[in-house]
Amino acid sequence: MQLSSILKESRILCAVPCQSKKKIFETISELAEDVENEIYQANILESLVHREKMGSTGIGNGIAIPHGRIAGLKDVVAIVVTTESAIDFEAIDHKPVDVFFALLVPQEQIEGHLQTLAAVAAKLNDPDIVAGIRRAKTPQDILLLLK
Repeated sequence: MQLSSILKESRILCAVPCQSKKKIFETISELAEDVENEIYQANILESLVHREKMGSTGIGNGIAIPHGRIAGLKDVVAIVVTTESAIDFEAIDHKPVDVFFALLVPQEQIEGHLQTLAAVAAKLNDPDIVAGIRRAKTPQDILLLLK
């Protein structure tokens, strides 16, 4: 899967000043909102928080893959946010997180959701890609890395 097929430049932010898990979820929700298709920030935020209550989506090495299922969503949506400084995210390795690759999937797409998560995890398992994401100054830099 080409991650660039689910990621738009308008859904990427670099070096966001953020100090908490709550704020990063709000930022992700704002980027993902699609009023035209009636996918609202509050629903996105609720889905991300609900999933996070089941266990941290911090996968280690300063990376998190927050995700949620959204009713009414037609296609998978990806959001990438890097933070100025790493924040406590209760990651599996207990290290703070500064790279967030969020995924929103249609409510009924269970199998596709797992495949997308696997594709994202595989890409973020490459230390060169992750280092590039951390160095990125613009959304275009990140898009080029995730082709």
